[in-house]
Amino acid sequence: MNNPLVQPDPGLFIWTIITFLVLLFLLTKFAWKPLLGMLRKREDTIRQALNDAEKARQELEELQHKSEALIAQARVEARNIVAEGKSAGEQIKADTLTAARQQSDILIKNAEKQIQAETEKAITEIKREVVDLSLEVARKLIRKNLTKDDNQALIDETINTISKRNEA
Repeated sequence: MNNPLVQPDPGLFIWTIITFLVLLFLLTKFAWKPLLGMLRKREDTIRQALNDAEKARQELEELQHKSEALIAQARVEARNIVAEGKSAGEQIKADTLTAARQQSDILIKNAEKQIQAETEKAITEIKREVVDLSLEVARKLIRKNLTKDDNQALIDETINTISKRNEA
């Protein structure tokens, strides 16, 4: 086997190692460091994105809790408003009933006063008619020439009748 590729040659071996080391040095200096730098930057970017996503998730949870609290507070306020509305309605109803009762009491008192006044007016008219009738009766009796005793009995009887009617 005389194949030079298969036989170890110390010069070729040294030159291969030197070439490998030079290439390794060049790759390390010009390619490896920038590649590692870009990988670190990418790792930092991913880490930052994960941190931002976690912060966003936490903020979303906080917003969700706040919105739930606001909704609960709005429900409480709505219940309070409804309760206040009912209370105000009941108060207005009570005030209206009170005012209606007061007005009806005033109307009843006015009607009673009017009835009393009409009653007194009627009694006064009746008394006036009684007096007129009494005078007419007296005139008719005087025309007939009554005796003094008859005249006195007629006056007493008329006074008693008028007194009884006044008392009633």
